[in-house]
Amino acid sequence: MSESTERPNVQIEEAKDKVMGAIAETMDLYGVTPAAANLYATMYFEDQMTLDEMRTELGMSKPSMSTSVRKLQEIEMVKKTFTRGSRKHTYAAEKNFFRSFMAFYCQMWEREAKMNLSAIEEAQEDFVDVMKDADSTPDVVAKAKKFYDQLEESKTYYYWLHDLVESIRSGKIFEFLPKDRQR
Repeated sequence: MSESTERPNVQIEEAKDKVMGAIAETMDLYGVTPAAANLYATMYFEDQMTLDEMRTELGMSKPSMSTSVRKLQEIEMVKKTFTRGSRKHTYAAEKNFFRSFMAFYCQMWEREAKMNLSAIEEAQEDFVDVMKDADSTPDVVAKAKKFYDQLEESKTYYYWLHDLVESIRSGKIFEFLPKDRQR
């Protein structure tokens, strides 16, 4: 290949490297390791890849590669694909960032709301027991009531978070924040 035809290919690879570097650097937001981030960034520009192709491209060990792919599948950043006539598993990166964002953050927010609301309900039952206990002094009852009320107020956030998740999943959020806004 001549230098004049090689230069555009080098420019393409350099441009891809810029995006891949940024993607890999910000994937910590999704709780992935740098190895998994680099894998996703590499796969982003590919249609699909086998585990062997991933290992060759990134020079990763088989266990590290498998762990990274599994983590990316869990957060719905990578999907297993089917290739007719091939016995090897292939994988494709999710390229729709809206879908990735929605899947990941909705999972995290649902987990947060469920876990914290459950703990709040249990704690509030304990505070009610303290308030009803004949052995509780007025100061102890007041303290339990204060904490009970504080937890009651915090439920507003978790109910709002639930509504946010529902608006994202249903697509209603895009009525307020359109996807196709040009800057």
